[in-house]
Amino acid sequence: MVSYLDPNLKVFSLNSNPDLAKQIAEHIGIKLGKCIVSSFSDGEIQISIEESIRGSEVYVIQSTSDPVNQHLMEMLIMIDALKRASAKTINLVIPYYGYARQDRKARAREPITAKLVANLLETAGATRVLTLDLHAPQIQGFFDIPVDQLLGVPTLSEYFMSKQLDDIVVVSPDHGGVTRARKMADRLKAPIAIIDKRRPRPNVSEVMNIIGDIQGKTCIIIDDIIDTAGTITLAANALVERGAKKVYACCTHPVLSGPAIERIQASAISELVVTNTIPLPEDKKIDKIVQLSVAPLIGEAIIRIHEKLSVSRLFN
Repeated sequence: MVSYLDPNLKVFSLNSNPDLAKQIAEHIGIKLGKCIVSSFSDGEIQISIEESIRGSEVYVIQSTSDPVNQHLMEMLIMIDALKRASAKTINLVIPYYGYARQDRKARAREPITAKLVANLLETAGATRVLTLDLHAPQIQGFFDIPVDQLLGVPTLSEYFMSKQLDDIVVVSPDHGGVTRARKMADRLKAPIAIIDKRRPRPNVSEVMNIIGDIQGKTCIIIDDIIDTAGTITLAANALVERGAKKVYACCTHPVLSGPAIERIQASAISELVVTNTIPLPEDKKIDKIVQLSVAPLIGEAIIRIHEKLSVSRLFN
């Protein structure tokens, strides 16, 4: 391992994604900072930082994935510990930003929880946020500190380029994902199709219509989050019924909750390609799922932020 020379750059991992944190540290060329995250017998979280971080620029790796509230609380307590130990900057690396789907009032008397989480992190003392594929890009505006949002599309696109597939069409599973699909289509030099669907209630989707030519084509459905996999599996089955030759699916954040694995297994999807913003437990590692690492992307972004270089070129 090539060692990174500046001792003031420190990377710490909390409990949500230690494997990704280790890969990021290896990419940068440093060892993970020493800290112990444990719980008291009543469930309260205890964090002990085992090395001096006075005057250091600290990066904390933590996805707010399941259990969301536990991981969010770990991060808040870590920020407080770092602030009281005189860290120069506290940079939160949140590969998956939980509560991002609660970004607006969709009906009366609803909270905007994505904004509440932003307030909590900022009030605790964070100085910067680095994240991947926010479900709603406007969440960047919920913070009054710098927010860098990296994109999963380049990593996913490179994988599909390496497969050298023929007659590709990139498919957006809804109207909201068209921009993401267009970015992948531009990279793969392919046309796009859109699935026009109606969602009668949360986590229930109904495929209505397919806009675009998918007859005899290899379809790649792209989304930012796959949660219960209802949308993506209905979309895949509809594409095959209407003449698609083969269907691949991909996303940045594999939440994969509830019946997701069973649905994917039983669906027309040939392969589901995801990243490791959220770790996959053993019971979710099925043959259909391929997991790619975003550690090089995040590691490069951390180096660029630390060295005061442009991060925007990593967005492309």
